Order: sequence, then structure tokens, then C-alpha cells
Amino acid sequence: MQIEVIVQNYVDAIKAQELGADRLELVIGIEEGGLTPSYGILKSVLQHVTIPVQVMVRPHGYSHIYSDQEIKIILEEIKYMYEVGVRGIVIGAIHPNHTVNISLIESIINARPDLDITFHRAFDEVRSLHEAYETFIPYKDHVKRILTSGGKSSCLEGLDQLTSLVQLAKELNGPEILLGGGLDPDNIEKIHAQVKAGQYHFGKGVRVQNSFQNTFDVDKMQKLQAVLK
Repeated sequence: MQIEVIVQNYVDAIKAQELGADRLELVIGIEEGGLTPSYGILKSVLQHVTIPVQVMVRPHGYSHIYSDQEIKIILEEIKYMYEVGVRGIVIGAIHPNHTVNISLIESIINARPDLDITFHRAFDEVRSLHEAYETFIPYKDHVKRILTSGGKSSCLEGLDQLTSLVQLAKELNGPEILLGGGLDPDNIEKIHAQVKAGQYHFGKGVRVQNSFQNTFDVDKMQKLQAVLK
């Protein structure tokens, strides 16, 4: 099982790696759902860790619907990230009718075909989870995983939908389902027992006092290892 955790700077990143995280999601502005980190933060994290880093590409926290100008900004952000050494990004975009903005994904793939892409929880806002998932099948060599709580506010609430999505991913041999949203060491055993996913994404649930203002909780990270490893 792979354990992915949210980090906001190189101190976070080093600590997460020491505690056994398999992959990092690097963001700033976590109170807005995660925004694109600065050049300095990017560079320092990439210099200090050896595990994979997926970098958030999100110009604002208002929504996951982007104008043409915002899409130009997103593509420019990815260009400079790539030049710094980023090879993994996290992005999500939908249309006003709540379907996946696959043309943006295609533009990213065409410009940087070797990027490892995570499609984030914008996926939880689509009109049909299964329809949206199938949209990614032709791009599975580039969109490696989809972060989702099953269309609900947390993985516990979306348990049945997540189970169905994981099964669909196996049947179609598509992007992996990365569970994220309200996960913590107290509920992961129950969730994993039902869903049997291969990847899990943790935020404040593995922090001291469940707060992003605090560092990682060593006991919580060890508990995750015991359950998932």
C-alpha cells in the first residue's frame, strides 16, 4: 500500500519522508483546498527528499472551473515547474456542466508527455463518477491516479462509491483510485477492509491535534504503517 501525505514546505517534506511516507503532495494555502507553491518552496523540497513529489497546480481556490486566461496561467506554471525539475503534478478541472475538462489534460500531456499526473478532488464534483472515470482511460499512461472521496465530503461517507470505483479501475485497467478526504489512523482499517485500495492520501488526520499548523504525529504515522504495510 502507498501512503501519500500533504506537505507545505521542505521541513514537512523531510519529516514525512523520515516517517515512512511513500509520496508527497506539495501545496500551499491548504485552508483554500491547496494552491500552487512558490518557486522557492518547490526547489527546496525537491532538493531535500528522494521520494516522489506531486505538486499542486491550482491558481485560485474559488472553484475548479477555469477561464481561458486561467488555463494559460496553469500551462505557464507547469512549464516553469518542469524547468525546476518537477515531474509529478496534481490538477483538477471541470466544465460548468460538471464533466471533466479533458482538453486541459490533453494540453498538459501534449506539452509535457512524461509528467505523472494526479487528478484531484475536482473529480468529486462531476455529475457521474463512473462516466468521469471512463473519460481518463485513453490517458491512463499519463493520469496515473484520481484522488477522490467517492463524491462525498469524506471517504467514510463515500465508502460504497469508492468500493465501486476501485473495482471499476481494476476492470478497466485504468488510473488507480487514490482515497483521500477525512482519512486518519482511527478509520483507515475499516475503510481499507472494505475498499481494498492500493493508495491512500492523508492530510490533517496525521498531524498533531489534527491541525496543519502542527507537525506530523509520530504515533499516528506508525499506526498507519502497522495497518497498511
